Amino acid sequence: MKSYHLKFLLMFLSALATATGCRGEAATESMPPPPKVSVAAVVGKDVRPWDEYTGHIEAVETVELRPRVSGYIERVNYEEGGEVEKGDVLFVIDQRTYLAELARVEAELARAHTQAKFARSEVARATKLADARALSAEELDQRKSTLAQAEANIRAVQAAVDVAKLNLEFTKVRAPISGRAGRAAVTPGNLVSTEPNATILTTIVSQDPVYVYFEGYEGDDLRREALSRDMHIPVRVSLASDDGYPYKGALNFVDNQVNPDTGTIRARAILPNPDRIFTPGQFARVQLAGPATVHALLIDNRAVLTDQDRKYVYAIDEDGNAQRRDVQLGRMVDGLRVVESGLEVDDKVIVHGVQKVFMPGMPVDAELIAMGDPPPGPQTTAASF
Repeated sequence: MKSYHLKFLLMFLSALATATGCRGEAATESMPPPPKVSVAAVVGKDVRPWDEYTGHIEAVETVELRPRVSGYIERVNYEEGGEVEKGDVLFVIDQRTYLAELARVEAELARAHTQAKFARSEVARATKLADARALSAEELDQRKSTLAQAEANIRAVQAAVDVAKLNLEFTKVRAPISGRAGRAAVTPGNLVSTEPNATILTTIVSQDPVYVYFEGYEGDDLRREALSRDMHIPVRVSLASDDGYPYKGALNFVDNQVNPDTGTIRARAILPNPDRIFTPGQFARVQLAGPATVHALLIDNRAVLTDQDRKYVYAIDEDGNAQRRDVQLGRMVDGLRVVESGLEVDDKVIVHGVQKVFMPGMPVDAELIAMGDPPPGPQTTAASF
């Protein structure tokens, strides 16, 4: 019985080996063709590098509008959120008290002029009497003193009139700058005052131009570079909704010290804003032009793969196989990525279809395109049955 079982097992293993060999031959015969991919030659050319930063937009001028005189708001004279011009009347404070005060001090001024006129006539008569020795010198000096006091009183009351006119003018709260006004913090009928921490009536921010502030790292040596180039360094700016960096400006300020807590130094660029694209408070991406052109190797960013903390690409060898190349990458320049090491000029890397490569050494059907080109359109193939 044991010999029978052993014989049966040997026959089964032999049949299984035969079937496996047949399947292997069939699998070899039906192996799929190499995947189609698009490859492009590494580009070497002179480029101007751009350093990238994250920043935010701020207004060149910002004003918190406060009252200069106390009183009740009579009317709000502007559209909230709208643009205003310098000198526009935005709020009107009840003027009646200030009109009455102006009338009172103007009356005081008229009385002071009358008193001074009388004092002058008294001095003139006293002078004639003193010349005729009909009045003592002491009496003449007294009348001259009265005239001096009257003239000084005119100046004092005139100052009071000027203050009253100024206070009356301050009842019309005007825009000190041109820009966009915020919401009205007070409405008609509310009392405002000039006490410390008085209510802010509204805020105004200028619109054109605007600033973009950003932080550069100490190692960037931003300040020395800016000073050596007299601050005339071009910048490019992009908002969150933009592709690329469509807005252009210029660096106009670098702070005089590095923040010891962050190791960064603050910089600022100025941007034209005639179309009101920028709003204070927006986040922005900033590119700062490097000092000179450099020779760099460039590849399409779509060719780059990530393996944990390593970046790599697939390059095509002489036999048409995809070989892994670990690379060190730099900044983006004109839509392409700078390669600092790992590739040579004219190396051909897979740009489109790289997801079809499962392992290094895999053969591929490569189609040559220019670096940066879009993927080729779909090709029509004949169906097989």
